Amino acid sequence: MTSATGPTVGIDFGTTNTVVAIAGSDGEAMVLRFEAPSGEVTAFRSTLSFQMRHGAGDRTPQRIVEAGPWAIDAYVEDAHDTRFIQSFKTFAASAAFTETVIDNRRYKFEDLLGAFLLRVRAHGGETMAALPARVIVGRPVTFAGGAPDEQLALDRYQAAFARLGFSDIRYAYEPVGAAFFFARTLEADATVLVADFGGGTSDFSVIRFERSADGLKSTALSRSGVGVAGDAFDYRIIDQLVSPQLGKGGRYRTFDKTLPIPQRYYAAFARWDQLALLRASKDMRDIRALARTAEEPDKLDRLVEILDDNHGYALYQAVSALKLDLSEHEVADFAFVAGSIRIEKTVTRQEFEGWIAPELAAIEAAVEDAVARSGLGAGQIDRIFLTGGTSFVPAVRAIFQRRFGGVPIETGGEFESIASGLALIGREPNLDDWSEARPAAA
Repeated sequence: MTSATGPTVGIDFGTTNTVVAIAGSDGEAMVLRFEAPSGEVTAFRSTLSFQMRHGAGDRTPQRIVEAGPWAIDAYVEDAHDTRFIQSFKTFAASAAFTETVIDNRRYKFEDLLGAFLLRVRAHGGETMAALPARVIVGRPVTFAGGAPDEQLALDRYQAAFARLGFSDIRYAYEPVGAAFFFARTLEADATVLVADFGGGTSDFSVIRFERSADGLKSTALSRSGVGVAGDAFDYRIIDQLVSPQLGKGGRYRTFDKTLPIPQRYYAAFARWDQLALLRASKDMRDIRALARTAEEPDKLDRLVEILDDNHGYALYQAVSALKLDLSEHEVADFAFVAGSIRIEKTVTRQEFEGWIAPELAAIEAAVEDAVARSGLGAGQIDRIFLTGGTSFVPAVRAIFQRRFGGVPIETGGEFESIASGLALIGREPNLDDWSEARPAAA
């Protein structure tokens, strides 16, 4: 496999965000910037919206498909008539997910991803107008889900990315993309542990880098991953701070009995777009009835207001703000204010770390697995590179500090390193050492 003569594209399709980078002959990678409604962004939210619009005098409504920040705006402005989808990467490897129906049209996973990618291309402007032949697509070490089917996920990826017109589609592990981005700065041979923390998965790779007259050589020693990351942290915050103020753990009266409020109503808070589905379900009628018979009706009234007035996005913005503040301070204030709802509480970092203890344990176990599979001891790891938003969480960094002692822990390009590394991999003469191709989609 020879190096590319023209530009190559790297695409980090993430659970929460998608980043695109293009590498040219100068050996540098440029991260694509999007002129979003609220300002320029490089992290394009991995969201889709489907909206039926009725124009003046039109008998047939028009289906408007949007993605990223434009999809979020469409949903926030008109949640009732907008089907909103986020974190759909988590279904890539699920054989149980075959299709979803939107406005009487069936969409398979590859249809959703294809629609998303086409909107990314459209919003990329002139830079994405004439795409090169080669794209390097990032893939997790372990796909999300209870029994992920890796081959199914990659087949679906292949079908979707082919729709953009790429003729040379290759796949590289996401932490390998981050490793390549980091390794270009190495001045000596090194064994590097790369940790990539996304929205839905945390992936780890141990890679040996060696410099020679022929360029950078690498040997992948091990990989490990777990379907736990930043989204799970967000849900823990909501479950501890918000859901109890919306009736979770409370009781209601029915005839001569007092029963607990069903917990399933609060499971929807795992992702804010699920709240719209809850509002449109038969459970909404039951929630309204419970508000009249609950021992603490004001809490159920708050739940109804959040659902009726579409406050889910504002809630998750408040959660993200708290998580960021606790990454920088030992104590922070949580404040969710929307409509008549006001939920405020001071939270310590210690409390937060207690809430996410199960997720931290799963991440630590995956790190241990990566090291064990490499056949190395902790003392044989020369460098550690962390990337992704969750790498800012002190308790996550502490896992590596405890395990690897004085080994340098470095970060950089937390949201852009993977896409940049993938694009640069596409220009390598030893491309097969870094990535793999798949048969053309049927």
